[in-house]
Amino acid sequence: MSATAMKLEEPPSAVPPRHVLVVDDSRAQRHMVSMQLRRWGYLVTECESAPSALDLCRSLDIDIVISDWMMPGMTGLEFCREFRGMDRESYGYFVLLTSKSEKTEIADGLEAGADDFLTKPVASNELRARLRAGERMLAMQAELLAKNKVIVSTLVELQKLYDSLDRDLIEARKLQQTLIRDRVRDYGWARVSLILRNSGRVGGDLVGSFRVDDDRVVVYSIDVSGHGVASAMMTARLAGFLTGSSPEQNLAFQAGPEGGHLLLPPAAVVDRFNRLMLEEIQVEQYFTMSLAVMDHRTGRLDLVQAGHPHPMLLRADGLVERLGQGGLPVGLIPDADYAPISVQVFPGDRLILCSDGFTECPLPNGRDFGEDGLVESLRASAHLSGSDLLEAMVWDLTRAAESDSFPDDVSGIVLDLLPQETGQHRPVAGIAQPGQRLGDG
Repeated sequence: MSATAMKLEEPPSAVPPRHVLVVDDSRAQRHMVSMQLRRWGYLVTECESAPSALDLCRSLDIDIVISDWMMPGMTGLEFCREFRGMDRESYGYFVLLTSKSEKTEIADGLEAGADDFLTKPVASNELRARLRAGERMLAMQAELLAKNKVIVSTLVELQKLYDSLDRDLIEARKLQQTLIRDRVRDYGWARVSLILRNSGRVGGDLVGSFRVDDDRVVVYSIDVSGHGVASAMMTARLAGFLTGSSPEQNLAFQAGPEGGHLLLPPAAVVDRFNRLMLEEIQVEQYFTMSLAVMDHRTGRLDLVQAGHPHPMLLRADGLVERLGQGGLPVGLIPDADYAPISVQVFPGDRLILCSDGFTECPLPNGRDFGEDGLVESLRASAHLSGSDLLEAMVWDLTRAAESDSFPDDVSGIVLDLLPQETGQHRPVAGIAQPGQRLGDG
């Protein structure tokens, strides 16, 4: 038979032999144990003292250690403790050879890190059984190590994906903030102040305003259901339907008979959005909304509430009025009815629209901040400018919640009707009931 044929018949060595270190100050004992180990196919290294064995363990990849307990200089127990303290990538199975049989000595060995014990003189079949047990443990440890490496590698890839997603969300947050680039906008006879604080990287709240003409301004506050990217994308789309720069795309306008654009009543605008959500966009999301039209010429404020927190009217004399009856959210029910609201306002009055991030913020006492908390905050900070008033509202919410990390997006808008330089007759402020129209303008 040729040498080539003999090589083909030899079984391949798939797993390298385990490396066993035998440590004993008795040369005869070392040779006897080592001879048996080599006969069973182990790779064996002998050592006569524990200190020299430690040096070998630092330079060689030892799988199993068989060490005598009683040795001069450093005992097997001390050697085991030092061995366990070494920085090793893989586990080493440690067997102590001893003539001790008391439970306290065995406990000391286990405490030092020994895995098993053999009583001298060593019986061949018992040694073989203990080594097989050790190999099973080493095999399981190697399998766990391999799986851990896969897990670590997967976690690294997931972290890369998370970091990439987080960078994208940071950029998306910047883009979303551009939707309300002008936090304070002066319309001459009115000033609009905005605030938007997302609970995450991006959110589903939107506040804004646009000029209709020299005498009319529209303000709105929107809260899309849910959180995250889907809600943020919806707010971006809705913002495109409420842009003052493109009346032909703005759902608040309709084409006029002579080619111009006419402003629709707030209730009709929200009805348009409801049909758009149900008939064209057709997603599971919905949103709440408050939209108001302020007419400087007539002094009339027309608005609608669609599931949003009640609009607040802060009169110049400090009286706070809650407007609206709640209404249905947008995008839930076909042919939903949205009740119009109309009130007479005067220079010095202010309209406040805010999201339920304020009113439904949970407090440590188990209650919500609520509209009562919002009214109290408005009264306490009524003397502040619009932007400072919004900041004060957030501060009051932070203090009540005992945290500046809110579970929902917090947004708000203040429409300030600026006092005129010349005096103007101001009737006594009344409370507008839901749907009531005060005066003819």
